[in-house]
Formats: sequence, structure tokens, C-alpha cells
Amino acid sequence: MSPANGVPEWAAPLFRRGRLPTGWEQVLGAVPRHLFLPDLIWPLDAGNGLYLTVDRAQDPAGWTAWADADVPIVTQWDDCGHTGPEPGSLPTSSASEPSLVMEMLADLDVHPGHRVLDVGAGTGWTTALLAVRAGAGTVVGVEWDAEVAAAARGRLAAANVHARIVVGDGGDGFAAGSPYDRVQCTYGVLRIPPAWVTQTRPGGVIVAPWRTRFTHQGAVVELVVEDGAASGRFIRPAEFMQSRAERQVWPSHTDYVPHGDGWPEGTAESSTELRLRDLTGMFAFVIGLTVPGVVHTVENDTAWLYSLRGRSWAAVFFEDAEVYHQGGDRRLWDEVQAAHEWWHQQGRPDHARFGLSTGPGGEAAWLDDPGQPVAEASTP
Repeated sequence: MSPANGVPEWAAPLFRRGRLPTGWEQVLGAVPRHLFLPDLIWPLDAGNGLYLTVDRAQDPAGWTAWADADVPIVTQWDDCGHTGPEPGSLPTSSASEPSLVMEMLADLDVHPGHRVLDVGAGTGWTTALLAVRAGAGTVVGVEWDAEVAAAARGRLAAANVHARIVVGDGGDGFAAGSPYDRVQCTYGVLRIPPAWVTQTRPGGVIVAPWRTRFTHQGAVVELVVEDGAASGRFIRPAEFMQSRAERQVWPSHTDYVPHGDGWPEGTAESSTELRLRDLTGMFAFVIGLTVPGVVHTVENDTAWLYSLRGRSWAAVFFEDAEVYHQGGDRRLWDEVQAAHEWWHQQGRPDHARFGLSTGPGGEAAWLDDPGQPVAEASTP
């Protein structure tokens, strides 16, 4: 914490840039993140990309340092099926990176008296921040996991913060507390649930991390609700845990490319000028928008793409003169190369030029204007 004003060091740049208006200093001072963390945590070490085990009982100083650091911290592994101090396989609940949390709250633009739905309450810290900002009794947090929700309620009570935590699928919202002025989600979604739109007042704002099947890294979108629909632009890239309700079983490789000698009948082979690095960053987001219904994985400089709409596939061997093979009804790598050409023709737009619209007629991503849809990107 900064000794001068009680503001965490990671938050100081946000105030200097004017991202957080007056009043948020008191909010952060009232409910620091460490009040909402369990004794056993797994912070992400940005230096090596690994999760560390930090036990408050064994290392109180280290626990405090990580709790106050600007890093994401896993608080549950494997849907609470994990035991032992070491990191598990799949993070299933966490405290997000604090600076990103505050950037999203700045986007949400919460004012005293606003009614707010906090989807994915987790530890309860974001719910607490919103409740202190908006006022007692104005915020509802929705949490999928009953055990996580109970712990959050306890932490809110200990901090003397009055907010409601309910257990349920965040995609259903919480109709009993509607209409809301603001809706925020703290996990990645493949589509904006209709309930969030119908439970938000006209002129209300929804802020959520939105992603595609192609990559876990999506982008935060800020939508304004009008006439039963919502539309707005993407703001910044962000990677969050995925919605539990939208998890999918990973495709079986042999369902696409059966074991045997040689490639399956009908396989096409050619070369590509794209490189492995092209499947990351902004273009990965563009692929997800323009080549919908596709997942990919990379192993030893080889990328495999699988269509979720049939059994089309592609394999790209980047260390072997960028040779690729593809098969099935869709020519997936041809679609990726076409997407790359289109992206360059448009001037390599970043997230800020893309947007999203959703309503009774469905959901569509667009470039520059809602009248220029990119693809039916929301159909998982």
C-alpha cells in the first residue's frame, strides 16, 4: 500500500491517468483485497508463468506481499476436487488481477445508488468494491459454487459490507433483483446471455470479457442496453476463466484423423506464408471472429485445428517450411489465410475497432459499425 494515501501501489497509475474518479480511494481503503483471500493461495508468478503455493500460516509476510500484488491469484482448483498444497490442473475460482478489475469497474462507471449485478462473485472482493461504491443493499453477486459463495458471504460480513450473494448460473442473472443499472461479469463468456440484457434498464451498461472458441484470450466488451438489445465496442484484450456452463469436451484427434498409414483420403497439402506467431495476439482474436466454430492446439511447432461443426481439420507444420494439410468439408487453413488477408486489407484493426451487438435476433461481431457485421461469431 502507498503510505501517503492508503491507495495500493498498483492503483496509483489509474488515479494519475484519471481512470478512477474521486471516491474510489476510499472504496479501496475500505475493502483491500487481502480481506477476501483464503489462507492458502496460488498467485501467478509473472516471471516464469507458474503458480506458486503460498500458505499464510507458514509464510505470513509472503502471503501479505502476494495478496497486495497486482497479480491474479487462484483460490480453487478442479471444482474443489483438488487436495494438497500444490497447484491443481484447472483453475476454477480466483481473485483476478487487481488493476484489470479496477479498469473494468472504471468502464462500468458505477455511481452511488446504482443497482448492480456482479456475475461470478468468487471471493466476494469485486462485490464488496461495488457495494461500497454504490451503497448498501444495491449489489447482488451471483456465484456458481455454493462453497465459494458461502465463503464470500462470510468475508463480506467480516468487512461489514452489505451485499447479497446468491448461488446459481450467472448466465441466468438474478431476476428478483432487477432491473439493474450495471451488470459486470468476471469470467469469459462465448455469448452475452439474454438474461443480462432483459434484466438491465434502458441506458444501462454491461461489461464482460467475451471470447471465441479459438483462443481463451478474448476482450472486454462494454455494451449499452436499449430497446431489448445491447451494443458496444471491445475495449482491451483480457483472459479470464471460462464460464463453467460453457465448458466443452476437447475434440478427440482420432475422430478427425484416424490412426493409420498416411493422411486420410481427400487430404489437401500446400504451403503457407503464415508463421506460428500469427496464431497469437490480435490475429488470434480475428480468427475467432471470422472462422467461427474452430478450436486449435499447438504442440512442437505444429498447429492442429478442429472444426466443431463437422469433422474438418488442418495441421500446419511450421518447422517444416510451413507445410500444411487439411481435410473435411471445410478447408480450415484456407479460411485462416483468407481471414489474415482480410485483416490486412482492413488495416490490421485492433480491438477498439471491433464491436458486438446482441438482442432477440442473435449476436454478431462487427467492424467499425454495427452495420458491418464480421461473421456469426457468437455461435459456439
